[in-house]
Amino acid sequence: MGAYIARRALAGLFTLWVVTIAVSLLIHLVPGDPVRIMYAQSQSTGPEQIEAKRRELGLDQPIYIQYLNYMNNVLHGNLGKTIRGEQPVLDLLMLRLPNTIVLTAAALLVAIVIGGGIGFFSAYFRGTWFDTLGMGVAIAGIAMPSFWLGLLLMFFFSVRLGWFPVGGTGLASLILPALTLGLVSAAVLARLTRSSMLDVLAQDYMRTARAKGLAEPLVLARHALKNSLIPIITMLGLQVAYMLGGAVVVENVFAWNGVGRLAVQAILQRDFPLIQGFVLLFAVIVIGVTLAVDILYAVVDPRIRYES
Repeated sequence: MGAYIARRALAGLFTLWVVTIAVSLLIHLVPGDPVRIMYAQSQSTGPEQIEAKRRELGLDQPIYIQYLNYMNNVLHGNLGKTIRGEQPVLDLLMLRLPNTIVLTAAALLVAIVIGGGIGFFSAYFRGTWFDTLGMGVAIAGIAMPSFWLGLLLMFFFSVRLGWFPVGGTGLASLILPALTLGLVSAAVLARLTRSSMLDVLAQDYMRTARAKGLAEPLVLARHALKNSLIPIITMLGLQVAYMLGGAVVVENVFAWNGVGRLAVQAILQRDFPLIQGFVLLFAVIVIGVTLAVDILYAVVDPRIRYES
């Protein structure tokens, strides 16, 4: 198990290195000079001042030199400073990251409770009206874009009913963005839970457990649900990565002050260090979640053993 974790950690580090190369190349392919964008509203700035600022930021150097300088900073725990405002990128990301983590955790809770519940009962009541209704809602949820769902929820519950604030950062402001981000994942999780549960319910050991006189709730919890968790855990790991990406859209729809909203501002301003820091941070989180899911397999099902 230890050797397996070490191999996965090394693979994660290699993935992070590839991510740094990819984002460093891609940001230079995007049209627009960050210095010219920063001084776009200034009428008194001349070409000499712009070039001087580019030299100060190192943007006049070849791309590979800029990349080597960036990697040197990363290895020393420094993600650089923002082009606009010259704030430390790491401090800025860490300031916004807790809001994004809270939003993602709330959305994951919504997905597990609603999606897992619908999938579980749809499998148990297979072929009934509940199964048909639950899977119909799940298909509609998968087909609906998160930004459109967010606008609908905002229109009905904020504008028309006035139950929740339109935007902001707080407990009341968390409910709608968490629902927006979580309901789409709940739809995916509902279909997978139903499929996994149906496979388990058809197994011989389920009939044996019932024949031994075990109570139905105990049979469902100890045998059915537990043995269907492996594909569900896999999907949850993938959904965390999806939620982190979806948070970029949802945070901007609801003015939630998280890392995703900061990333959009960085892209519009062509703030290269902030964009690189954002992508690197999200890559670290996704790789960490993937490794945690692999370790959780052995906890849920002791029959799983990783070769050393």
